Amino acid sequence: MNRPTDPMSMAGAAYSAPALFAPDAFRGLARQRLRRGPPAGDLDTDLPPDFGDHDLNAGQPLNAFHNGPPRRAAVLVPVVARDEGATVLLTRRTEHLSSHAGQVAFPGGKIEGIDATPLAAALRETEEEIGLAPERIDPVGYLDLYQTGTGFRIVPVVGVVEPDFELAIDENEVADVFEVPLSYLMTASNHQRDSRVFRGLERHFYAMPYQGNYIWGATAGIIRNLYNRVYR
Repeated sequence: MNRPTDPMSMAGAAYSAPALFAPDAFRGLARQRLRRGPPAGDLDTDLPPDFGDHDLNAGQPLNAFHNGPPRRAAVLVPVVARDEGATVLLTRRTEHLSSHAGQVAFPGGKIEGIDATPLAAALRETEEEIGLAPERIDPVGYLDLYQTGTGFRIVPVVGVVEPDFELAIDENEVADVFEVPLSYLMTASNHQRDSRVFRGLERHFYAMPYQGNYIWGATAGIIRNLYNRVYR
């Protein structure tokens, strides 16, 4: 059994959470300001995505690195209700995976035929990847649809997780699990803009480095949407 690294022991006093980032405060704000159901663009691919990699890459196609129709996916944004301040639980993918190897990600994946809703997909994938049981998660709302340049239309589901949990990590998919203080991720000055050349195109993206973890791309874009929805 595995437990994520204690974030507050790493963060120190610099990121001690004010009342705004206490678990109950976050839960209340999230229920008021997040979507109550999945965005319509999840099923209607003719609708433009709310947000995506294209936001910082004007003039480039939505599916810059994928041919064919977009693919449906869902992720869980797990906010851990720690007494000293809420945190966000993230994973690092293993290095041998065929896509996004070694990257920081939310638990989640493709929406399958067995999944009645994006929420069901996010909960199923979370349990499969890190062993976090659905009964430990209180869903508080949906973020906006996020489309990646690799052709995924991602529905992020936000859930509050009680802190007394243990994880069973699928070591084939997940190399590490760690937490970042919500107060750090919800501070706009920590939202950097970076770029790199990928398949001949210069791509711009948000990045939020933290304690040696480079949070970027779609994961950082979804965190930015959480900030815009709940705290901006």
